[in-house]
Amino acid sequence: MRPVTELLVPQRFCGPPDSGNGGWTAGALAALDRADAPDDRTDGWPTIEVSLRQPPPLDTPLQVSEAGGVLTASLDGSVVATAHRVERELGLVDPVPHDVATAAESSYPGHEFHPFPTCFACGTSRSEGDGLRIFPGQTGDGPAGALVAAPWTPHPSLHEDWHTYVDDAPRASVAATWAALDCIGGWAGDLTERLMVLGRMTARVDDLPVIGEPHVVVGEGRGQDGRKTLTAATLYDADGRVVATAEHTWIAVDAELFGGHSPTR
Repeated sequence: MRPVTELLVPQRFCGPPDSGNGGWTAGALAALDRADAPDDRTDGWPTIEVSLRQPPPLDTPLQVSEAGGVLTASLDGSVVATAHRVERELGLVDPVPHDVATAAESSYPGHEFHPFPTCFACGTSRSEGDGLRIFPGQTGDGPAGALVAAPWTPHPSLHEDWHTYVDDAPRASVAATWAALDCIGGWAGDLTERLMVLGRMTARVDDLPVIGEPHVVVGEGRGQDGRKTLTAATLYDADGRVVATAEHTWIAVDAELFGGHSPTR
């Protein structure tokens, strides 16, 4: 097994108060898959599947190793997350106009009750420029769950730090892009009825979102299987182009184990 580097999840990128946001952590690990990556990243990233085996610890270096095309982040020999490329198409969630997404924001269930208000992606206690503040509201009903949407404008603090582009537009990081696609899936599922955490996320990033440009992120529920809830999300830019898309598997958990609040309050 070949050592690659270390992965650190800073406190800023928490989900529950004591562990990392699943999408940010998954994206940060996926971003370490740089094999065959050109210096000028204009052709997107491969589709990568990340499985979270346990809550990602905060401000704690995780050892990352590679073997057989699988990246493994571990702590003291215990696996925290794995990532590997997959060859399959991800189904897009249909876009909605920016004004529709903005109007939906007012019906965000998290305004009334949020199990993890500290969450980097969707937490209501996070300030502008600190968290993403993606607050999805319902825009319709899908065949297996709700359709939700929210506006999002990437903040300068999310600036990508190692890729170069043919244009001069500053862009958000890979990890921030995955985070933007994360929690909206939970709200499209049944997060208002039972506490869930991200168990698996598969994402394809076609481009990195431009800092300061309005975007729309949409999500949809795709059914349940026991403790699992299946969802998907797609991020669109101001011109309606697909920036990135993802599919998720969420796992119902005990609120006391994650420092959250039960939706049944």
